[in-house]
Amino acid sequence: MIRPQPPEDRAPGAPRDVEVRVLPVPEALVTVRTVAGDLAARAEFPLDSVDDLRLAVDEACTCLAALARPGTKLTVTFAVDDERITMTASVLTTGPTALPTDTFAWRVLSVLADDVRVLAEAPSSAGEPHRLALRVIVERTTEVPLEDVLPDTGTGETAGEPAAVALLADHRPRSVGP
Repeated sequence: MIRPQPPEDRAPGAPRDVEVRVLPVPEALVTVRTVAGDLAARAEFPLDSVDDLRLAVDEACTCLAALARPGTKLTVTFAVDDERITMTASVLTTGPTALPTDTFAWRVLSVLADDVRVLAEAPSSAGEPHRLALRVIVERTTEVPLEDVLPDTGTGETAGEPAAVALLADHRPRSVGP
């Protein structure tokens, strides 16, 4: 793999920022999701983290797009560093000043990301739009060997030996007759 050298004014490992502005419509959110996946892959994040980021970005942008003021754009910024990718998506809205945290969408976000926050900027005067944002952070995960995750069964079996599998009896009631 060929890696470009960082610019003279940026040390290796320094954050790399990208900003994307799209219409808050489902067709445009594909672009944001693709940018998220590309940034994570280029930063050599594990595939699970790349997928988690793409799904979290899609969910966050979908939530905000539904609240966007007509004629405005969804602004998404990504800050990439060695340990994490931070995505901040925002829209102008005249609607709610907060997002509900008791929804399925919020649950999905909180499972996929290491940190999720709602950010709101108050309008300067009554009736003016305000900015509502979601900040999502996905940390670089470390690969953990499977033997470190599985519990010790105490059977003394060594790796590579086939484990015995016991079949459970089928206790479902049987139908009688046709």
